[in-house]
Amino acid sequence: MAVFTPLTQPQVVEFLSRFDAGALVSLEGVPAGTENTTFFVTTNRRALVLTLFEQGEHEELPFFVELLDYLDEHRLPVPGPLHDRNGDALHTLAGKPALLFPKLPGQHPKAPNLAQCHELGDTLGHMHVVSRHFPGHRPNPRDLHWLLLMHHKVLVYLSPEDQTLMKDEVETYQGFFGDATTLPQGALHGDLFRDNTLFDGDRLGGLIDFYNGCTGDLLFDLAIVINDWATEADGRLDPARHDAILVAYQARRSLTVAERDAWPMMLRLTALRYWLSRLLVVYVDPPAHDLTPHDPDRFRTILKARLEDGALPLPEVSQ
Repeated sequence: MAVFTPLTQPQVVEFLSRFDAGALVSLEGVPAGTENTTFFVTTNRRALVLTLFEQGEHEELPFFVELLDYLDEHRLPVPGPLHDRNGDALHTLAGKPALLFPKLPGQHPKAPNLAQCHELGDTLGHMHVVSRHFPGHRPNPRDLHWLLLMHHKVLVYLSPEDQTLMKDEVETYQGFFGDATTLPQGALHGDLFRDNTLFDGDRLGGLIDFYNGCTGDLLFDLAIVINDWATEADGRLDPARHDAILVAYQARRSLTVAERDAWPMMLRLTALRYWLSRLLVVYVDPPAHDLTPHDPDRFRTILKARLEDGALPLPEVSQ
């Protein structure tokens, strides 16, 4: 159960009284989630999601509010947070920072079809066109600088072969991106896995959980998506899903020459990013709560596949 901070109905009734959201009808803890406490809140007027932030840098929460407000204003399918009667979104409840969101329609797609991949690519492309003008700034917390600093912490837990693999990859990225042309920048989701989307059939109901949101290379976001959405169990890329996402994405925003050159390396870098972050959770910094960590080997497999097979050709899109 991922309700780390229990709430009573009177607490939620008092919290809701600050908003123009209706009266509480029901309160239900959400078992999914690994970091924060989430409740489904039903009022006599609408369905809502209440999130209490259990960990992380709380001073960065205003960035996420501003980003979601900005994307919501530009008609992206994101849960724009509710603001109270004084115009404030961020509150404290049970001693934890709290935000209230509309409940978006749909379910996580476990095996996305081509129509869902096309929808996701189109929406991400639209988001990146819009997000290039977002005025906020938060450095990417899982970029190459983080890899350089953190990979040493897990080497002792790896086989000699994997130690060499990780060290060689980080050195390769440092050489490639250190000399590369600056890539197009903007606001990123930063963690757009399938379980951070909601689909109602083939219609995308929403992009959720922006708590890895930051500003940085737009290509970083796209590579995370391809490594999750278009990858088979053996780590190899599925050409149909790969092209469905990238054709739809590029109909919104064409990749630059520099991005096309960097694409194979960015697929590798983002695979290592998740291999490393999951190893850190298992061996170095386990979660504060009794939860099963994600398997690090999933992204070791993906990284090995990217090294052995390279990247698929990027589809050409006429504008």
